[in-house]
Amino acid sequence: MIHTAQALAELVKRALDCERVALDTEFVWNRTYYPKLGVIQLALASDDCHLIDSVAIADLSPLGALLEHAEVELILHDAQQDLAILRRVTGAFPRNVFDTRCAAGLANMSSTISLVDLLEQTLGVVLDKTETLTNWVRRPLSGDQLAYAIEDVRYLHEVHDVLRAHVEEIGRSTWLAEEMTAYDDPRLYEERDPREQFTRLKSTGRAAPRELAILRELAAWREEEAQRRDRPRNHVLTDETLVVLARRKPQSLEELDRLRAHGKRRYDRCVLEQIRRGLAVPDEECPPRPRQPRFDKEVVERKLAQSMDYLRRQCEAAQIDAPFVAPRAEVRNLVLDAVAATPEDHRLLRGWRRDFIGEALYGIATCPE
Repeated sequence: MIHTAQALAELVKRALDCERVALDTEFVWNRTYYPKLGVIQLALASDDCHLIDSVAIADLSPLGALLEHAEVELILHDAQQDLAILRRVTGAFPRNVFDTRCAAGLANMSSTISLVDLLEQTLGVVLDKTETLTNWVRRPLSGDQLAYAIEDVRYLHEVHDVLRAHVEEIGRSTWLAEEMTAYDDPRLYEERDPREQFTRLKSTGRAAPRELAILRELAAWREEEAQRRDRPRNHVLTDETLVVLARRKPQSLEELDRLRAHGKRRYDRCVLEQIRRGLAVPDEECPPRPRQPRFDKEVVERKLAQSMDYLRRQCEAAQIDAPFVAPRAEVRNLVLDAVAATPEDHRLLRGWRRDFIGEALYGIATCPE
């Protein structure tokens, strides 16, 4: 196990001379805003695997040279979360990624397949997953725990070759290249703007612009407070509480105390300040209501059912996982936007998805009733 910055630098130097490396991370994430990284696994080859002690090494930025090197392919399984964690601790944006889970989705396998199932189905390898609940930031780690971590990268080079060959065999290499190119987009790893957090809240479809302005202030403050304290955002205030506060708009400690929606007095003055900010926003600067669908609810549901049925039939014929091509929510958004849908806003109208299914779904969405 690599415990020093010098050993890490030497490993990175070796890795930069490779055509590809396999990566994985082990972390703990329960009562914190950010994951606590415990171990980074790196395999230069199936018989050349290393564990990086991210608890012992304070500065992991040297690993960034590997992540952003365009000539070294990074092999991971279910890559986005691992890469987001590595982006945060190294400062580097990943390049040239091969995600084995994504590749499996194009190789007539489940697009949500676990690494355990993928290795068993492709290589006949059965992993021992007895250390799944390990606290990876606690030291020392046992021999069994270290062996478990190594197993997660040992076979990724081999499964990479199997998946790439199968995808090429069935004629989806260009699809695979397009999917992997998406991992090069820095926006995939950037933290969301706190002032956009209100858009992810549920139960706001009927909120008035003024309520949305208050929600914007409350959600942005909560996000920054959660980051500052390194606590889950709902440990500060729950989503439901933010919605109630925006709807009721208490403007004094007495009103807030009577409402007592948020339950935590420590934030009373901060909450009132955010409500005042939201109330002070000029009318023309309040967030607009969500765009109303072009069709009534009955028509939307009928078009959605037609679209999903067509998607399922096409995917069954092509032996590709339908949710990988387009989850139901994505199809629904296309139906709601109808003629207003653009390729910039809808993945279904870009690249291989457009050719395979998108144009047909757009036709269903825009067909006059």
